[in-house]
Amino acid sequence: MREWRDRQTHWLRYACALGLLVLLLPAQAYVLRTAAQEGTEPKFIADGKGGIIGLCVDLLRAIEQLEPSLIFKGDQIWKPLIRAYSEVEHGLLDVACAVQRGNERERRFQFIGPTLYNNDYYFLARIQDPIKINQWDDLRQLAPDNIVLINRGFAAADIVRNQGGIQIDDSATNQVLNLQKLVAGRGRVFFHRGRDLQKLLERTGNTDKVRILPKVMYSSPVYFAVSKQLDPVARERLDHALFQLEKNGTLDRLIRKWD
Repeated sequence: MREWRDRQTHWLRYACALGLLVLLLPAQAYVLRTAAQEGTEPKFIADGKGGIIGLCVDLLRAIEQLEPSLIFKGDQIWKPLIRAYSEVEHGLLDVACAVQRGNERERRFQFIGPTLYNNDYYFLARIQDPIKINQWDDLRQLAPDNIVLINRGFAAADIVRNQGGIQIDDSATNQVLNLQKLVAGRGRVFFHRGRDLQKLLERTGNTDKVRILPKVMYSSPVYFAVSKQLDPVARERLDHALFQLEKNGTLDRLIRKWD
């Protein structure tokens, strides 16, 4: 009887020690592949020293600090937006930061977490152009001189296309090229989200050539997008971390930092 009790005590101690060891072991780490999306300031910004900074870079570091089992790789590598989104869709990348939702994108990605912020869209025009746009019909009535310049692969194209009756030129891959086309008269206006627009004009030397029209023409929230092939456990941890950053005020602080 005593031998049986001793054996039972031994196994109980072993089970407790094993349980404690499991608790002390770190959670399985997940390396989440991502990319710095070209032409998306202030999400990703070249720091002038060969590195990349910005809202999304700060957000990724905040997630890693909050949830050490998630490690992001690739945020210091530039990729065109179209390529980055395509690679998330096909499982070559795991995560895209701050993506606007839409029917076509719902099919391609899975969106998680809280709303990060809202994208407000404005028109930019040549500074000497007296154009005034307060509603979409104002632009339609300018036809045939109503070509709207848009970055290729950006949600802005679908926004304008859905209005109907407006010409679109989305052949340029970034906002610098579109500003050059606007100044050269190869489009009547440039349609782009409003975050960092004034800094964009300053950085590209266009403050005396281009003005931002005051009317917000469209507003849409953005979220974290993940590959539908991402491990569900990693997705759940990322989702939880994002909501925690919203709850503890980190998300709002980072938004204000880069606004």
